[in-house]
Amino acid sequence: MDAHLAGICNDFYVNQKIAVTMDVPEGREAVLDLFGRIQKQFPRLERLRRYEGEYALESEDVDGTYSWVALRQTTLRSGFVNPQSLDEAYRLHRSLLDIAPYYLSVSPLDLDHIELVFGFDFEADRDRDEIVFEALLADSPLAELVDRDRERLVEAQPLLGIALDDDPRMQAFFEIKSRPARGRTGVPGTEGTEPISVYLTARASGPIKSLDELPSLFARLAGHSERLVEERLIPSVLVPIRRAILSRPC
Repeated sequence: MDAHLAGICNDFYVNQKIAVTMDVPEGREAVLDLFGRIQKQFPRLERLRRYEGEYALESEDVDGTYSWVALRQTTLRSGFVNPQSLDEAYRLHRSLLDIAPYYLSVSPLDLDHIELVFGFDFEADRDRDEIVFEALLADSPLAELVDRDRERLVEAQPLLGIALDDDPRMQAFFEIKSRPARGRTGVPGTEGTEPISVYLTARASGPIKSLDELPSLFARLAGHSERLVEERLIPSVLVPIRRAILSRPC
């Protein structure tokens, strides 16, 4: 994991999604040609898997670090979990932007959007909604919506979106997922092993004029993401959640 983040969260990952309007080729030859090309450049991606509606190329999980590429009907996604550096994850994503349009016959007009996602997972042994509420909402006016003496919180999953660069096609979203599924006790947020997840999603909407724009689009998304993580997400979301988890261990 990036050393800067190792002390804040349990897992950190950088994902990318290339979304198109028209269906991508899903035949055996198209999938194997694309994945074979990717595997030559990234030899650790050596396991071909088939899931419902998806083909995936995956690496082994080595001490919590692994990467993957997944092809669906209208998306090509990639991810790197606990990379040693951002550049390590970026190399995979940039490579897909370079080769995928030609293997999947993606045109500039066909591009719907590109997303770059920074994800942060926190393991917690007590109610995850309570943790999110305490960390992010307890001192805000929204806290007045809940009578803490009489009512039990059942969901706290904030989502905010902003436009970037005064460009409506460039957006960023901050999302916190507590995954408040009810367990056998009927009490949300207390059962299961799912973590609290924090996502920063930077999105550039298409279409574009030329495939040559893809590298600069990625650079803009990466630049915005790194800035927002450093200046806003770490001090305003990640550190408070970490502090709330440690302040009242189960």
